[in-house]
Amino acid sequence: MGKDVEVSEQPGEFNAKDYHDPPPAPLFDAKELASWSFYRAVIAEFIATLLFLYITVLTVIGYKSQTDLTAAGDQCGGVGILGIAWAFGGMIFVLVYCTAGISGGHINPAVTFGLFLARKVSLIRAVMYMVAQCLGAICGVGLVKAFQSAYYVRYGGGANELADGYNKGTGLAAEIIGTFVLVYTVFSATDPKRSARDSHVPVLAPLPIGFAVFMVHLATIPITGTGINPARSFGAAVIYNKAKAWDDQWIFWVGPFIGAAIAAFYHQFILRAAAIKALGSFRSNAHN
Repeated sequence: MGKDVEVSEQPGEFNAKDYHDPPPAPLFDAKELASWSFYRAVIAEFIATLLFLYITVLTVIGYKSQTDLTAAGDQCGGVGILGIAWAFGGMIFVLVYCTAGISGGHINPAVTFGLFLARKVSLIRAVMYMVAQCLGAICGVGLVKAFQSAYYVRYGGGANELADGYNKGTGLAAEIIGTFVLVYTVFSATDPKRSARDSHVPVLAPLPIGFAVFMVHLATIPITGTGINPARSFGAAVIYNKAKAWDDQWIFWVGPFIGAAIAAFYHQFILRAAAIKALGSFRSNAHN
């Protein structure tokens, strides 16, 4: 009792376990460096993050220009915070859908870090993804500045900064909790146990991930502008290159990485009971 039954190949038979957890990714996998699929995945992460930053930062700058009263703007015009949140969440939905089958659709170093801690990706892949994501973010914001040079610096360059009236502890907490929501959603939406029970879930996995980004932005745009993605914050800071953006930059790395680590621990060791399963396997092997 309590043991999972392996999937039977006999037609018409039913068993308790209709899914297989993939084996843990190796810490170091040098074979990946000789595989085209690995480099294809890295390129996909670079392009996806570039497009993500290009669309979302343009949306932020466009909103600020449309509501600038000194430039004949309308204070109630533009897409508003709701529209900005939709831009971020919608782009994540689109890009995760497009790249999930190639790279896993991370588009965020915090997501990559959480999946690495859960042994879903190797260290080599995690590092290369993070590098590609940061470079993609820099290029994406660079395109925004190139096409909107008249507005870019005037309206803050889409850089994440702690809002006036909030201390750094509040900003850090907002980033930790926001990233926890996102990474927890990623783990839940891609859980093979959930996929086996409901065959349409893999197709819809990008949707809850995009909605998580949308909801977190609604809550934290007034506090930090919403980072929850170190590449997004880093790319904007590099191109904008102002003191305030750099002074607050640590919040947008430390917060998301802590939030991702908590989400990975919660999902793997609390909800999926990975430690208990490993202990049970060890005891079973010891008695054989």
